[in-house]
Amino acid sequence: MPRRAHSKNSKTVVAAIQMRMVEDPDKNQRAAEKHFRDAAKQGANVVCLPELYRSLYFCQEEDHKYFALADTIPGPTTKRLGKLAKELDIVLVASLFERRAAGLYHNTAVIFDATGAMLGRYRKMHIPDDPLFYEKFYFTPGDLGFRSWSTERGPIGVCVCWDQWFPESARLTAMAGAETLFFPTAIGWHPGEKDQYGHAQHGSWETIQRGHAIANGCYVVVPNRVGHENPAGGAGIQFWGQSFIADPSGTLIAKAGSDDEEILLAEIEPRRVEEQRTHWPFLRDRRIDAYAGLTQRLTD
Repeated sequence: MPRRAHSKNSKTVVAAIQMRMVEDPDKNQRAAEKHFRDAAKQGANVVCLPELYRSLYFCQEEDHKYFALADTIPGPTTKRLGKLAKELDIVLVASLFERRAAGLYHNTAVIFDATGAMLGRYRKMHIPDDPLFYEKFYFTPGDLGFRSWSTERGPIGVCVCWDQWFPESARLTAMAGAETLFFPTAIGWHPGEKDQYGHAQHGSWETIQRGHAIANGCYVVVPNRVGHENPAGGAGIQFWGQSFIADPSGTLIAKAGSDDEEILLAEIEPRRVEEQRTHWPFLRDRRIDAYAGLTQRLTD
């Protein structure tokens, strides 16, 4: 099939799927595929799911049983996703628990073009280890670097959740050529902390990612989970939803609520990236001769 040209003057509709997960991976897979179909019916050209959409957020505890949830890549799940991308003529981004080898696992996003071809994968680089977010027990840090993929709907980059707090992640992905950054996410409140810290925590999360859009002159698309999950028992995590899409000026052009599943849609225009980057030339004015300290933990 000949590749369709993507014009700088063309418009693309992106969709962030705000999704509620259950214990059964097969039910989550079927629900995700329905969301893809619904998004395509609503005109979406590029669709992205939340982080680790095939299961409850199991990293709330350290338990070896959860390694059984991992997939090989390529494997049965990626085969289904590629077939669906081709059928629906959409670019598709999905976050999976990757089994690379015995004892070697990654938190990995896969990227499919509208032809159904898997363009590549991104392995989460920054791995958290916080209360109820015990990801270091499960995931080896990514080793593929920060990348951009040329799709039928323009160049995109993908990072995953905790990566979204690091300006370096967004910068290096944009420098690789990405004009739209996708951040599949699983973030929420510890219910006992929500009243005291919830507003500030959510505000920080949204603000830093809107800052990525501004600093890099690109669109930012952030699909989050929604709902309360406690596979380990106890208070669990209340995922705060509020998925959003920001334009290259950092302005929110679409935002979901905090309680329900949603398909969040927004139209993006490549010319806006060109316009923002030429009017606010941050990439031009970077002092690359003065940034050696960024490769150190701390400079004295």
